[in-house]
Amino acid sequence: MRKWVFLFPGQGSQYVGMGKDFYENYSKVRELFDQAEAILGMDVKRLCFEGPEEVLTQTHNVQPAITVTNLACLTVLAHHEIFPAAAAGHSLGEYSALYAAGVLTLQDTLNLVRWRGQFMHEASLETPGAMAAVMDMPEEKLQDICRLCDVEIANINCPDQLIITGPVEAVDKALEASVAKGAKKCVKLNVSGPWHSRCMESAREKFEPHVRGISFSHPKIPVVNNIDAKPLQNADEAPEKLVRQLCGAVLWKQSIEWFLANGYDHFVEVGPKKTLRGLVRRIDRKVVIHNVEDSATLATFLLANET
Repeated sequence: MRKWVFLFPGQGSQYVGMGKDFYENYSKVRELFDQAEAILGMDVKRLCFEGPEEVLTQTHNVQPAITVTNLACLTVLAHHEIFPAAAAGHSLGEYSALYAAGVLTLQDTLNLVRWRGQFMHEASLETPGAMAAVMDMPEEKLQDICRLCDVEIANINCPDQLIITGPVEAVDKALEASVAKGAKKCVKLNVSGPWHSRCMESAREKFEPHVRGISFSHPKIPVVNNIDAKPLQNADEAPEKLVRQLCGAVLWKQSIEWFLANGYDHFVEVGPKKTLRGLVRRIDRKVVIHNVEDSATLATFLLANET
């Protein structure tokens, strides 16, 4: 029997219509959306299925919406008796991974992402900023540029894609320096805030008491955290890792490398789009990676699981 690592996407993977296919075809998914709406006090179905896009993409809306969609995909896989052998999530997706590993309840998962989205939104209004992707530049060289320009690395996504974050002018300056130092390509990201930077400090301060008030459980499967690319050892470690993640870098490349070094080489992205599928392939082209977000991708995955 194959050991599948479940990978959960985060903010940026959203689209209007996500989760609707599974909602229409699985009663358990309909139950999940109803539960989520009762917990969140939000019309999650309308947000996910109808948008509009400019409302869906707002940070305080999109974080709960993506999380519910991730969990809907998880629910469908469980219906087909496919369960994770291990898990990880990219930024926001880490909360879905913790739920899949039994560390968080549904109510606590959704409440945390609701608060996280709200506080990050507020911090982005207080301290506006930007993010940008830098392609094909060694991490050490980009770290030097970041120090000189007073920005930070937000995501180490794969060997040829690093994301920088910080105040708008500082990010622009760092992009100019990166091009001058040989970066193959630099792209400003369409995001509403400087995530995973010191600009999120006020969000971290507001969020921490909510995290500390949660009762975490010990993980039932390995769940690798963004902040240190190591599996969560016990429930006591979880609050600190989640709090640090708000201002710290997402070590995605290192997280996937941990799985590969420990014998995991079958992955499935559980949630909207296939961003993580692309990143994993750029980390190691030999791995098996699928994604599940609707009936078509599910059918492909189920066939692969049988063969």
